Formats: sequence, C-alpha cells, structure tokens
Amino acid sequence: MKLDYVLIKGAGDLASGVACTLHRAGYRVMLTEIEQPTCVRRKVSFAEAIYEGQITIEGITGRRVGDLQSGLSVMADGEIAVRIDPLGQTLEELNPRVYIDATLSKRNTGISRNDAEVVIALGPGYDAGIDVHAVIETQRGPELGRVILSGFAIPNSGIPGNVLGYTSERVLRSPAAGKFTSILDIGDYVEVNQIVGYVEGQPVKTAIGGVIRGLLKNGLSVPVGMKLGDIHPEQNREVCTQVTDKAWIVGKGVLQAINIIREMASA
Repeated sequence: MKLDYVLIKGAGDLASGVACTLHRAGYRVMLTEIEQPTCVRRKVSFAEAIYEGQITIEGITGRRVGDLQSGLSVMADGEIAVRIDPLGQTLEELNPRVYIDATLSKRNTGISRNDAEVVIALGPGYDAGIDVHAVIETQRGPELGRVILSGFAIPNSGIPGNVLGYTSERVLRSPAAGKFTSILDIGDYVEVNQIVGYVEGQPVKTAIGGVIRGLLKNGLSVPVGMKLGDIHPEQNREVCTQVTDKAWIVGKGVLQAINIIREMASA
C-alpha cells in the first residue's frame, strides 16, 4: 500500500507544517500521536484533532480517525488523517513509502531506515545514513531546513528561538508538578507579570507582554518546569493560526530529502 502515502510520527506544530507542505505537494498524509498530546501551539498542530475531532490549518483539514480504513478514507477525500497510536502499529498496517519521525525527541526512539523506502527524522538525536536516510536541520539559522545525508543535526541548545529580541522570556513553564488550569486562552493579549493559569494553586505568569501564541490543553497533568505555552511579543492574533516560517522551511527540506533519496535509489 505504498503509493504516495506518508506517515508522520508526531503531530505538533513542526510536524504539522511538514504535513501541510507534503499535502500540498500531492502526498496522502497520516499523522500519529499519543492519547493526550502536550503540544502548546494547538491552533497550528494537527494533534488538536485528537481532542476536538478535527482542525483546519492553512486551509487543510486534519481529522481524527480510529483505524486504518477510516484513515484511508479521510486521505482519499483530500484531508489529513490523525490517529492515536503510541505503539506504532500504523507503520506496519499502512506500509508507507515515506516515514518521518517528527517527535523532536532528540534521541532515536526506535526508528530504523528499514521502516520504509524513505525514512527521515527532524532535528538532533539521529545519525543520518545509519538510523535514517536523512535528517533535517531544525535549529534556526543559516542551516535551518538543510538535508543531512551523513551525520547529525546541530545539538539542541536548550534556548528557545529568538523572536523580536526575546528567547526564554517568551516561554511559560510549570512552577510545580500537578494539574494545569488555564484562565486565559490562545489569542488573548497579556501584559508583563499577568497570570495565565495555575498549577496546583501556583500561578503561571508572563515575563513579557504580547499575545498568547501557544498554551497547553487545560486540565493536563504536568511535571515541574514543563513548557506550558509561549508569548509572541506583539499584539497580533494572526500569528496564532499561522504556520511559522521555520515549519515551512523544514517542510521544504523534507520534500527535498524525499526527492534526493528517490533519485539516489533509482540511480
């Protein structure tokens, strides 16, 4: 059942940007996720379909499916399928031509270049040419989106990307372990030191003003220090529903990698 099917492990914002790129290029795309996804940029993450049933990003609809047959039907209708599959059974069932690890786990969690004709991983933790056929650089800078056919991506710096001069200040993190309860939502404007929500009674406060671009799903349990959201340092709600330039560039890198690997295989 290889044809033009692409299977992407992970459905966060970067994975979703890749999915949109491949969908526009004519591929039929399915993404898999865990039962309770923890991505914060929910307005541009197909993982949100796990909670809401469906989500439309950049004009492309992702729809939750319960099994492979439903997924095939959704893809045949021109949409993206999103399935809960923490154990990876979809890989064996679908037997896709292209398999992409977009979990950004920063380590190989079991992917092999024998999993499909084209196997790609996003970001550090994977050895291109050994673990996978290609790795795509995900660190912002001149190398972003580069196709790596041998070796590793740049190690994770641990510092969030710079947006209008702000890095770690943009990120909301859990002050404690426990249940996250939000009192604001994505798209709400905030000021410095404003309370966005609570974890076990402890307030989650902003360090800068702007708009809430990402926020964890209300009611999830979190460990201390976990990323709960991010603030865009402008009062501009449009950024909340736009796939980032980073995700588009990484998506173009994936498309380039697919073409390169196919050409190499046919040479």
